[in-house]
Amino acid sequence: MVVFLANRANLQSKRLHDRIQNRLDGTFENVRRRRTEPREAGPYRVVGDVNPRQFLGDDEYPETTARVEVGFQLQTGEPLEYYWFNWIEPERGLLVGWHQDDTHEGLGPVHLQVTDGSTAVDHQRAQFIDSHPLDVVEQRLDSLQTAVFAVEWEEGRPVGLDCSASVIE
Repeated sequence: MVVFLANRANLQSKRLHDRIQNRLDGTFENVRRRRTEPREAGPYRVVGDVNPRQFLGDDEYPETTARVEVGFQLQTGEPLEYYWFNWIEPERGLLVGWHQDDTHEGLGPVHLQVTDGSTAVDHQRAQFIDSHPLDVVEQRLDSLQTAVFAVEWEEGRPVGLDCSASVIE
């Protein structure tokens, strides 16, 4: 069992992302830290490649390549840091991920989002985790399979989330 201290006051962005990289390195392939693009919030993302069939334990899953991208923005002026924890399947244009930011305030501090290409098709309120960022990564990683399988599809395109999935609330 890993214990993370809740004190987040002295977090440093590069160091935090290096620690996230170290954590993901055993689960994903080609794990790397990268600087964010100008359109992305926060200074860094940690990216890791994965074979969805192996990760999800489903030999029939329709994709064989995916990646996970995790990023935190510290010192937001809010009582919490912002983060993005995304599963991305480039071939199908799917993004499903948790976002703790100020983009959908009506849903609370955290939402689970499904994106088809560049179009967000669904946002649902998600559980707020008031914990150290590394603990957030662990909990989101534990729920990732459920979130991916909660995506609803029509005619080969993601259209939303199954609201009964335990990952939503």
